[in-house]
Amino acid sequence: MTSFSQGKFALAISDRSGMAFPYNEMVREWNGALVHISEYEPKQPQLQPKPTNADPQALQRARPARTEFPTEDFLPENPFVTTSDTNLKINFPNGELQINDQVRLRNITVPVGGVAVSTLQLSTTLNGDITATADSIVLTDGSQFPTSGFIVIEKVNSDGIYVDETIKYTGRTTNTLTGCIRGTSAPYRGVTFENTTAGTHTSGAKIFGSYKVASLNTTQVEGTGQPKFSTRFDGLNVTLVSAATSSETGGGFQCTIGPVNDRA
Repeated sequence: MTSFSQGKFALAISDRSGMAFPYNEMVREWNGALVHISEYEPKQPQLQPKPTNADPQALQRARPARTEFPTEDFLPENPFVTTSDTNLKINFPNGELQINDQVRLRNITVPVGGVAVSTLQLSTTLNGDITATADSIVLTDGSQFPTSGFIVIEKVNSDGIYVDETIKYTGRTTNTLTGCIRGTSAPYRGVTFENTTAGTHTSGAKIFGSYKVASLNTTQVEGTGQPKFSTRFDGLNVTLVSAATSSETGGGFQCTIGPVNDRA
């Protein structure tokens, strides 16, 4: 069997410098050149970059940012206070509403100061069919609705999904709302959300009104840091069409307050 000499005393010529070096001190570079160990140069990493994939163009299951519509909040027990006039005080700690917000009251079980539950909740029905462009709407009973403001007409499509429409009106004559602007959205906590879609509605459809926040009830609370005082939101005041007949606190348990239309 053929074998090779160990080359203990042999010399080799470097491919780089052309000089003679001990054979056993020679090494092979990445490019095949035989060089002395003192001349060895490793392969430049940039000559063989690591493979990389292209930048992703889109998410597989994208969830784009969106502004969520507000939902109703629970009020404390017996949150309504009447004072024998048209002012209705609503206790709503930390509610953080703003003047001119539109609020809808629900789940009221007890009248307050002679003000009926239906008046507090501003609930009625549509009296007659309307088209998607009708600018006047006749209510079954609109006597306690504000003379201007927002209403929502409840509607469920063929898939069982609520497609309620919010409508702004600028006038009211007894049971008829006039100057209606169809497919709008009412402000809540200082934000006016995406408009609803105007549609046709049939007689008997449920209609709910709203109250405009007339003023806020706040308390200055002294703290231990700076600023020394902070403002605590206690509630709000709205204006009734007809004055309450007595001063009273009531409304029941788990009454709620929220936007005119809390779409999902």
